[in-house]
Amino acid sequence: AAAAAAAAATATQALGGLSLNDVKHPYTMHDRVVIAKVLASGTALVGETIVAGGWVKTGRLQSKDTMCFLELNDGSCGPNLQVLVTSELYDVKALSSTGTSVLVRGKVVKMPEGKKQVIEVHATEVLFVGPCDAKTYPVAKTKLTLDHLRNLMHLRCRTNTISAITRIRNTLAAATHDFFQSKGFLYLHTPLITSSDCEGAGEMFQLSTLFSQDGIPSDAEIAAADAQVKEQGDKLKSLKEQGAEKDVIKAAVEELNEKKKVVEQLQLRKKSGGMPRTADGKLDYSKDFFGKPAFLTVSGQLEGEIYASAMTSVYTFGPTFRAEKSFTSRHLAEFWMIEPEIAFCDINGNMACAEDYVRFCCARVLERNTDDLKFLEEHYDQCKGSIDRVQNVSSSSFGRISYTDAVELLKKHVAEGKKTFEKQVEWGIDLQSEHERYLAEEIFKKPVVVFNYPKEIKSFYMRLNEDGKTVAAMDVLVPGVGELIGGSQREERFENLEKRIIDCGLDRASYDWYLDLRKYGTVPHSGFGLGFERLILFVTGIGNIRDVIPFPRFAGHIM
Repeated sequence: AAAAAAAAATATQALGGLSLNDVKHPYTMHDRVVIAKVLASGTALVGETIVAGGWVKTGRLQSKDTMCFLELNDGSCGPNLQVLVTSELYDVKALSSTGTSVLVRGKVVKMPEGKKQVIEVHATEVLFVGPCDAKTYPVAKTKLTLDHLRNLMHLRCRTNTISAITRIRNTLAAATHDFFQSKGFLYLHTPLITSSDCEGAGEMFQLSTLFSQDGIPSDAEIAAADAQVKEQGDKLKSLKEQGAEKDVIKAAVEELNEKKKVVEQLQLRKKSGGMPRTADGKLDYSKDFFGKPAFLTVSGQLEGEIYASAMTSVYTFGPTFRAEKSFTSRHLAEFWMIEPEIAFCDINGNMACAEDYVRFCCARVLERNTDDLKFLEEHYDQCKGSIDRVQNVSSSSFGRISYTDAVELLKKHVAEGKKTFEKQVEWGIDLQSEHERYLAEEIFKKPVVVFNYPKEIKSFYMRLNEDGKTVAAMDVLVPGVGELIGGSQREERFENLEKRIIDCGLDRASYDWYLDLRKYGTVPHSGFGLGFERLILFVTGIGNIRDVIPFPRFAGHIM
């Protein structure tokens, strides 16, 4: 053991402090290395034998097909690792097709001066090959539009564009946890199935097992039940003609009524597509799995408030759902939300937390994904300027303005002829994307937080301000996207919250538990929600939200 340790130390010293173990994947066949780490090591690994694996981006046959140069990529970074394979090791024509997977062992060799990469690998053994037919491979070398790639969900992650976006998404996800963990927040898993509508919008996916119960009765089944009713009717008539006892006739009448109910239920089930109904024709949720209506969540906020009322600072990071039939480039049916909740925090602390979080994420992406951002800038006009924009956000403090002042400022620009909006600006409107982007891009030229919105356009749980007209709500607006974050100080006063629930037409009984948080040890608290995909849109400059989530779900589309 001591000898092995000494040998490893000698090898590490010879590599300039870099160990082969530093570039190997910890859980893989043949001690495969991570290409990103190998390329980052420069010439430190020259002369070493490594095992590299990935998918062929480009294969170039040379010297009358006796050798080929493979551009190999394993997804860990944008640049490829060049691998030289000779026909003595394998049929090089079978290796050169784009999309082929290859695992090779070979020696790291220094490239001549002036080459793009400083190293390449000369293969000594081909360990595995996963063939790919270039003639039918849908994502070959030709440039494909993002629209087209949405029809190839299972293969689009092999393209340079989607892999770059995926690495940026990964960085932002890790940064989210790093930020909140470093600030003392606890990560909370909130339920995906809920009985409450946090947003009060009603655009929720409903869950039910009623579809899978008795099903739609057939005509034969209904006819058979009708026959039983007729048979029982004939029996009752006969009993009456025979002068049967009252108890006997009563029992026969009750049996007849029961059989009639069976027919009615069968007819109702057929009419309602097999769903059980109550006597007044409404869906009978008492027969459903939960005994009442259930939905996919639109937010984990309300549950987050429960734990913030005991753990002080929590955050959620998970999928949410919205049954909104929108086909815009900014909407999805399934998307991810980040939602912190902070006890003993007012709207000022909430705005500061939102700003710090966004700036932290931007700084982390610049630190780890500049190459990916550069690639997107070089290949997509919509992404140009994204690096400058992210740098600006990470290094600049956010602007702040009240909703009232923002409306007056927008109206002033319209009056002065500086801007015309499709929707007229007036106090009380829900600011549209055109208004939000103009504030961030043209007036402030950086992210801006708008706060204290009219209560009529905000959710029931937001704290009513002293003016009685506005609530302590805040939205973070960023260039290129518009609204990135929405949040508020929550209403901690029992009577105020109860009144808002009733005024908004919500079922008070469904929010008894939510009101209990105000009844037992209420506390001033705040929080916000950030659509994770919108953050990725902002960072990358990509124009369609369907391109920044691995498997987009939207109206009429599911893989």
